[in-house]
Amino acid sequence: MVKKAGDQERRGRVLLTNHVLSGALIGALARRPGPAFAAGVASHFVLDAVPHWGDWESPRHFLRAAVPDGLVSLAVMGAMTAVSPADRRLAVLAGMAGAALPDAEKPTRLWFGWSPFPPAIDRFHTRIQREARHRAHLELLAAGAFAAAALAAIRRPAAEKG
Repeated sequence: MVKKAGDQERRGRVLLTNHVLSGALIGALARRPGPAFAAGVASHFVLDAVPHWGDWESPRHFLRAAVPDGLVSLAVMGAMTAVSPADRRLAVLAGMAGAALPDAEKPTRLWFGWSPFPPAIDRFHTRIQREARHRAHLELLAAGAFAAAALAAIRRPAAEKG
């Protein structure tokens, strides 16, 4: 696939809230921080490969959606951590952190002009995106589903040890 000069600016920019919500679900189910973090990172790339909202017309248009989304994501991380039982709290936080980590290159590029990841990772991350402008409703549906599933998993009583 040949990319035009502006393609890098438009592609590879996905919103974060659904990654954080899926990471909360993963952490609640994994119940251990290490596996939750690793599965959260892997889930990020899986979600990015699923058709979703994006393909921004300009960096400014992206930022009008991404800044509020980043703030919502932080609030979601705080809320999900707060409602998690003590024995699952660290795993839920680790799942969310892992799921959000691959997008750390977005603020570092914006603020500092570089990515913390090797170029091969950034190219892979950009290439797997399946974005279209008409899919905002899918993002909202996914957010509702991930939020409900994460809260149900977080609030589910721990399995009896026997």
